[in-house]
Amino acid sequence: LRDADRGALRWALLCGALLAVPPALPQPPARRDVREKEAEFNTTYTDWVDADLLRIYAFNHSVRRNRTEGVRVSVNVLSTRKDLPVLFVLRQKEAVVSFQVPLILRGLYQRKYAYQEVSRTLCQPQTKLEVETQHFYVDVSTLSPNTSYKLRVTRVENFVLRTNERFSFNATASQPQYFKYEFPDGVDSVIVKVTSAMAFPCSVISIQDILCPVYDLDNNVAFIGMYQTMTKKAAITVQRKDFPSNSFYVVVVVKTEDEACGGALPYYPLSKNASPEEPVDQHNRQKMLEVMVSPAITSEAYVSSVLFCLGIFLSFYILTVLIACWESCRKRKGLLVAMDSPSLDTGHARSIPDSFLGHSPYDSYGYGSFGNGSSSSAEGVTDSLASTESSYGFPGQEQFKRRTAPAPMRPLGIAMGQRALENVAGRPRLDSLSSVEEDDYDTLADIDYDKNVIRTKQYLCVADLARKDKRVLRKKYQIYFWNIATIAVFYALPVIQLVITYQTVVNVTGNQDICYYNFLCAHPLGNLSAFNNILSNLGYVLLGLLFLLIILQREINYNRALLRHDAHALECGIPKHFGLFYAMGTALMMEGLLSACYHVCPNYTNFQFGECPPAPRRPPWGRARPAERSAPADTSFMYMIAGLCMLKLYQKRHPDINASAYSAYACLALVIFFSVVGVVFGKGNTAFWIVFSVIHIVATLLLSTQLYYMGRWKLDSGIARRILHVLYTDCVRQCSGPMYVDRMVLLVMGNIINWSLAAYGLIVRPNDFASYLLAIGICNLLLYFAFYIIMKVCAERPGQGKGTPARCCPTVTPASPQLRSGERIKLIPLLCIVSTSVVWGFALFFFFQGLSTWQKTPAESREHNRDCILLDFFDDHDIWHFLSSIAMFGSFLVLLTLDDDLDCVQRDKIYVF
Repeated sequence: LRDADRGALRWALLCGALLAVPPALPQPPARRDVREKEAEFNTTYTDWVDADLLRIYAFNHSVRRNRTEGVRVSVNVLSTRKDLPVLFVLRQKEAVVSFQVPLILRGLYQRKYAYQEVSRTLCQPQTKLEVETQHFYVDVSTLSPNTSYKLRVTRVENFVLRTNERFSFNATASQPQYFKYEFPDGVDSVIVKVTSAMAFPCSVISIQDILCPVYDLDNNVAFIGMYQTMTKKAAITVQRKDFPSNSFYVVVVVKTEDEACGGALPYYPLSKNASPEEPVDQHNRQKMLEVMVSPAITSEAYVSSVLFCLGIFLSFYILTVLIACWESCRKRKGLLVAMDSPSLDTGHARSIPDSFLGHSPYDSYGYGSFGNGSSSSAEGVTDSLASTESSYGFPGQEQFKRRTAPAPMRPLGIAMGQRALENVAGRPRLDSLSSVEEDDYDTLADIDYDKNVIRTKQYLCVADLARKDKRVLRKKYQIYFWNIATIAVFYALPVIQLVITYQTVVNVTGNQDICYYNFLCAHPLGNLSAFNNILSNLGYVLLGLLFLLIILQREINYNRALLRHDAHALECGIPKHFGLFYAMGTALMMEGLLSACYHVCPNYTNFQFGECPPAPRRPPWGRARPAERSAPADTSFMYMIAGLCMLKLYQKRHPDINASAYSAYACLALVIFFSVVGVVFGKGNTAFWIVFSVIHIVATLLLSTQLYYMGRWKLDSGIARRILHVLYTDCVRQCSGPMYVDRMVLLVMGNIINWSLAAYGLIVRPNDFASYLLAIGICNLLLYFAFYIIMKVCAERPGQGKGTPARCCPTVTPASPQLRSGERIKLIPLLCIVSTSVVWGFALFFFFQGLSTWQKTPAESREHNRDCILLDFFDDHDIWHFLSSIAMFGSFLVLLTLDDDLDCVQRDKIYVF
């Protein structure tokens, strides 16, 4: 046959064979056996089930409208096969709950954990009848050939929690518990407290509305309501308005892993024959807990706490007014006594300058005072000032030329044995007539030469460093205030937006692990979760505003004295510059505002404007470090306050050479930059700590050189040669002591402290890098303040011994003993120093209590939570807010009034240190 015929024959045989086979008929499915039985409570049923068997257990129980009873179903599958689980379906009125056994729950990195014993509490539907019989069914099925199990249904005792009564119970990851609580009449809010003697296993506390089903497993407990993780303590404040049924469930779930609470991950066994998808049996992760529901504070407590807070800080306003009135009366009385008392030298009544009588002694005045005893270059300075007179010319200038002081002024100088004030270099200070810049002086060669002559003298007076035009320095220091005001606006707006977003997320999601409150003393108001922590920051704002008002009053009085050409305002005392004081008051107010914003939702991401120290989160696979303490308020503005205080203290006797606002805020910005870098990368990073320590030491040396030589040195290519030359001439060729002994003592002490802090950071590498950085600033501030006080109290003026410095105004009996240097601390600053030190001591005591810390996980932070201690409304940290705001205000007053005793001392008689 041909090939085509053979192919056709094969197809014909194949088709015939297919037609000869009869079609296969579908087989009827095997009939599944369904066995239903009436079951009873408190009876253990041991049965088996396979793929062809479905068992149904029917239960019924009576439900009363005024009484709620919980029903709990417990099962235990005896088979070890995990690929063919047994399915349990609980059918009841308004809800169906199903779960498989072994129960598979997932943890971190999708790890699987299997549980053979499972217990679930049934949701209790509401009833409108007095008594109603309800039925529910438990269906058991599987695809396994044969699986044995145990089933037991019981009633839950104490299912409804009672107010102020403790209740203990056990829970596991596969056997969660929940209980019901009903608000009593007259109670609008309660606080649910859950405690445990054991930190692990980690658990979750949830508050849910009375709805079915109840989410009580690790993988769904966060779906609804409010919740927080827990080790030993948990507390949630619940308000009636949030639950229309006037009741809620308290759900307790034990997590499969402890990582969320700061614990280590369990060992995950892997072998050659084991699959990564194989579930791990955790055996018995059981935790004993105790729950208690107690009423929260009433609305009357809110009102009384607000009034208490306002009363404390408004009392400072009243006290300030009283002190101002007393001071005014004392000055007026001292003036009258001085007018009536005879002169010690002549025996005649004193001649009081016209400035004290409201008349103008002369029409122009100078900023500095350069008498015969002030410096060897006084004449050169006067000539230099005169040489630049033309640069400030304007029509009508001739009438302001220097003139001799009127006759009434001369007897005062003669009576005091000092030079008269007629040789004062004077020039009009009319800010509205011209614009003067600091560079107009600094760029002139003769002035630069005078700087080198004057500032390098062995002994300096304030007059030597108060030579620049008053208008120049006024504008220079006003920039401090305007810059910090600008910084505050740009800083506060995004902060407010951020914390509002955080609070909204907390309220919407119910995740209370986002914010680190003291939950045992967190009183909500409106959408705010911890109103008491926000209210306690009111002191910063009110006292900062009061400080600004005090500065404003002082500036007004000083300007009025200048308009009267008052002698002691023109020639005496520490030069008055108020820009830095305004900046300090603004910083204190911003401290309160940003601290309040931080306490809306304190956490790791907003530490730069918050109260707690920045600390990097530990890796998810590691155990949290031991307990760490919280850090001071408002990290960024605390840096600014410390820096501004140091600048103001230095400005008092160095007004011409103090740092400009631009360079000062640039340095503070650099500090904040290092703070952020240290938080993110500093933990355990050796390279970072080496770099930071080197920068710290180099910056300390550069600043020391700047202060020692009063800015008269240059950092250029010849610096190394000049250093070697100084070392050779002063240490090798001849051994001579330092020219400026006082400055050298301060700078040596400062270098010792800063080098020690740098070594401590490099060796210990503390976790609180921002707190460590703040400690550096505070230590330097305290060192400089102590040096200033010691020099003011103990330093002896060169060339004067124990004599009395020349004064510009009538002698008034001092309010406190005169010091060896001729300076004294008056009564008000002395009281401020003593009281502020006491308040700082108490404030630090409450600060170190440490009620929360986000250096740990939220659950571990709650272990530090404590109850309220003041009015059942404020906790230890709130008292820290109260006391620290008062202490900062007092510290500012110390800086403001410390040198009030020099208001009648000529500037060329005030020693610079």
